[in-house]
Amino acid sequence: MKVIILEDETRAANHLERLLANVAPSMKVVARLESVRDSAKYLQTNPEPDLIFSDIQLADGLSFEIYKQVAINCPIIFTTAYDHYAIEAFQTNGIDYLLKPIEEERLQKAIEKARHFSPGMLLEKLLAMSRPAEDKSWKSRFMVKVGDKIRSIPVEEILVFYSQEKASFLRTSDSHTYCIDYTLDELEPMLNPGKFFRINRKYLVSIEACTNILVWTNSRLRLKIDGIDDSDIIVARERVVEFKMWLDR
Repeated sequence: MKVIILEDETRAANHLERLLANVAPSMKVVARLESVRDSAKYLQTNPEPDLIFSDIQLADGLSFEIYKQVAINCPIIFTTAYDHYAIEAFQTNGIDYLLKPIEEERLQKAIEKARHFSPGMLLEKLLAMSRPAEDKSWKSRFMVKVGDKIRSIPVEEILVFYSQEKASFLRTSDSHTYCIDYTLDELEPMLNPGKFFRINRKYLVSIEACTNILVWTNSRLRLKIDGIDDSDIIVARERVVEFKMWLDR
């Protein structure tokens, strides 16, 4: 597989090339380019590569200008130190968005996406968050059992849904926790995506729960929710960009 690297920082380009040699030795870097001008010229005069690794801020401007000048059909994996270009990145042939410093495991996952996913699918997923919710009846309350009594909990009172020891729970804004008969996979499509976000496999949080967010290791984010003593309330790294977009709707 022939790839090109668009990167104006020599150290970053060297680092990426070393990682590629480790995780995808069959990939051959056929060119390394530092500017919008040189990249556009190369792509106009050479056979299209199988994959492009593209920094966003190049020596003479944003790499998006390249893709306005040259029609590109191959997938692009964007590499950048900034997360606020995500939507624009996926409006090109972008199939992933890696934040620097790039880690080997994330690079490997991005390469797998390049092999199995289409740009249109990922673009649709990201843009869906910026559209108004469809005219759909989202679940508005949950029935819970408290001893020999039954209660109905309005969704507006729920801070978080989480799984623990093969059971699912909800926690309310008045500090009560109840067991429920749904898995998180079942809950996710029932809830308004403008109000709830699945941050990882164990937690589905409401916007009201996102008042205490800490920058965590490996470019991740950690949430602190009153009454839940768990170090795993962490936004999975591959979901950080989407999560920030969801917070900033």
